[in-house]
Amino acid sequence: MNKKNFFLLDIMKTGYHENYRDFINLNTLIGEEFNITQEYYDVSKKIQGYDRKLAILDTCLSTEQFLNNNKEYVTDFKKRIKNLKDIGFKFIIAHPWESKDNMKGKKFYEDYFKKESTLTWSGKYNYFWFLMYEKHKNNNYNFNHNDKKFDFLYLNKQSRPHRKKLFDVLQAKSLLDKSLISFLDAPYNIKLNSSYELPWVDANNYPRYGSDQEIFEPQFNDTAFNIVSETNDNNHDIFMTEKIWKPIIAQQIFIVHGNLLYLDKLRKMGFLTFNSIFDESYDLEENPDKRIEKIASLCVYLKNLDKQKIYKETQRIRQHNYNQFFNKAALSISINETVSSFLKFFDRG
Repeated sequence: MNKKNFFLLDIMKTGYHENYRDFINLNTLIGEEFNITQEYYDVSKKIQGYDRKLAILDTCLSTEQFLNNNKEYVTDFKKRIKNLKDIGFKFIIAHPWESKDNMKGKKFYEDYFKKESTLTWSGKYNYFWFLMYEKHKNNNYNFNHNDKKFDFLYLNKQSRPHRKKLFDVLQAKSLLDKSLISFLDAPYNIKLNSSYELPWVDANNYPRYGSDQEIFEPQFNDTAFNIVSETNDNNHDIFMTEKIWKPIIAQQIFIVHGNLLYLDKLRKMGFLTFNSIFDESYDLEENPDKRIEKIASLCVYLKNLDKQKIYKETQRIRQHNYNQFFNKAALSISINETVSSFLKFFDRG
């Protein structure tokens, strides 16, 4: 007999409940049924006969602002938590657009639950896959890798210590002299060449939010290699953002400055990397500074290659990754892991 699961997508309906609905609905778990609502006031009408009952708190910026500044909101929020707890709900604190490391300083959400059982949902490796799949699955792009004017596409927005270290090393080795680069935060304040910036944004004032998932073909067509500068470079909590999925959609060769075993995780998700073509041992390097040196050495090697030749050699890999990204069944398998973790969390009691 199937188990029945009830999800309240956002306790206060002030977050990204529609994204959560679509994410959960992509699961293909066998033996599980799901009833999903985004309306708190529907819960009392529908709650009978469920094996599991889970409520999500979306910790987006608007929710945070309400919890910090609106007493009525906080009062209603606490009341809803108590009512949901009394009828058997457990709670998921959701920030899937962020890594665990980046949420360490935002523990105040958990204060509202006191000793209640909660699960923290960070993005890991599939939430941005889902977002980018939904955003780009019906788009038609014109990618052409026959004429490479630049070596690297290397885009940085928010300044992080590991990003600064790699950027400084690459600049010191003159590896970025013939590249499209940006580093919007101080001390660099480097803007992307305006002719390659998204045409619908102000090239002199790139928005902090809302445009990172967009794709503009010339950025990828005219650059040979994409240096993916991920959010973290720690040795745990692999976190994949839109930064890796954009070159995969564009069928561009990529190097990743991210977590230990990031590429290994990509391969376990069914993607291919370029370890049969060039040295990707940086992915195995536990020391973050040595990882940077290995990435820099790889960039020296790639910069001097025949670009047309390596694109011919990597055609099969790049096409496979494009197909895998837009493979709904493959995405569902990955989402199954996350949804299963929600259900196991409830079952642990």
